[in-house]
Amino acid sequence: MLLEFLTSRRLTLLHGLLAMAGLAVYVIASHARHQRRHPSAAIAWVVSLALMPYLALPLYILFGSRKVVRGAPARSTPALCLSANPSSALAPRFQHLAAAMGLPHAVSCRQLAVHQDGREALDALRSVIQGAGSTLDVCTFLLGRDTLGREVIDLLVRQSRAGVTVRLLIDGIGVYLGGRPDLKPLSAAGVRVALFVSPFRSPLPGRTNLRNHRKMVIADGQRMWSGGRNLAAEYFVGDLACTPQKMPWIDLSFDLQGDLARQAQQRFDLDWAFATQARRPAPPLAEFAPPAEADGAQLVASGPDQAEDTLYSLLISSCFTARSRILVVTPYFVPDATLLMALTLAARRGVAVDLVLPRQSNHRLADMARPAALRDMSAAGAHVWLAEAMIHAKAVVIDGELALAGSANLDERSLFLNYELMIAFFKPADVQRFARWIEQQRAAATPYQAHAPRALQEFGEGLIRWLAFQL
Repeated sequence: MLLEFLTSRRLTLLHGLLAMAGLAVYVIASHARHQRRHPSAAIAWVVSLALMPYLALPLYILFGSRKVVRGAPARSTPALCLSANPSSALAPRFQHLAAAMGLPHAVSCRQLAVHQDGREALDALRSVIQGAGSTLDVCTFLLGRDTLGREVIDLLVRQSRAGVTVRLLIDGIGVYLGGRPDLKPLSAAGVRVALFVSPFRSPLPGRTNLRNHRKMVIADGQRMWSGGRNLAAEYFVGDLACTPQKMPWIDLSFDLQGDLARQAQQRFDLDWAFATQARRPAPPLAEFAPPAEADGAQLVASGPDQAEDTLYSLLISSCFTARSRILVVTPYFVPDATLLMALTLAARRGVAVDLVLPRQSNHRLADMARPAALRDMSAAGAHVWLAEAMIHAKAVVIDGELALAGSANLDERSLFLNYELMIAFFKPADVQRFARWIEQQRAAATPYQAHAPRALQEFGEGLIRWLAFQL
């Protein structure tokens, strides 16, 4: 009896010590790295560390970190941020807030082409890769082990052998999701390949859960191809050889020229230095020239390498100040309470809010987590549209004055955990190109019909949102 009592006391003491150690690690890491979290995520970690420290502490060390930079003081807003589009009420506010959070200011963007389908996107991708004369930088979440992936590898090999300096950056998890393509021909041809935080060899604790979801192909720092497409067949025209029965997804990408491409190359340089643990490149000495009136675009990087939740803050601000129209297309819609409130309040005050989603996405958990948000949107007067095809596009258009397009979904993983890249367009003609593209998808979709949930269903939705999207 005495032995059992002593053993029990030791176990209780050990549990208490582990719980206190776990909570101490949480508090110290959150303070040192400015790990601001959604309240429900913070509660989940604290409760888990207190009740199950032996399980929660290793998980927190592996997955708990949300930022890899310290908080930076707000900087003064350059005058050009307020003059890029003086006729617009929305653009100056957006640029002012972006500059205050440390994002690069708006620069020139020329010859924007929004790809209407996968064939146009593939032709543009080939053109940008084959047109590189000195440098070619490719960043993707995944590279498919399929016909498209093999073609991209062949194109990169060809360019490297022609004397172009080629770098390929693939996410450390995405490389497995793409089927682990054969990268040996790239290395043999002199292409430099890096995995962004490999989960099995990473020396960076606390960063395993932070994935690089950015997509960009930059040639000579002058041309840029970007958007929501990964470099795999289903994002373009499908793969008749491997999966002839699988229809290609509907996605959105674009290419452009101008100083924005050079800015994107600097963003790539920073990501490359982080992934390879090389010395970070020095900031450019020369500033970019201000864009012509109403002709600017702005690089919006979001993620652990930004001290602020940049994209999230810009979306919230833009939704609260929208006057007439908000157009959204996204494959996964699992917003947090604040973003959902911004959208529903916009709808309630008379802003026309249209949200286009796939009826069934490729992520079952995301589909199971979204109904509560869709019901709230519908009840507020927003129009939700469900497409029969899988839509993987990510774009937001507000008041015909601002278009955001790129890699970020409207879910909590993209907004709070992933490294994402969006581009804000301010030129009216450019904004209208994205608005028309979303309108085409809306016209082919059917209206969402809200149904009152059963109690068990509502509980399950909340549980999925809490567990799957808060880590």
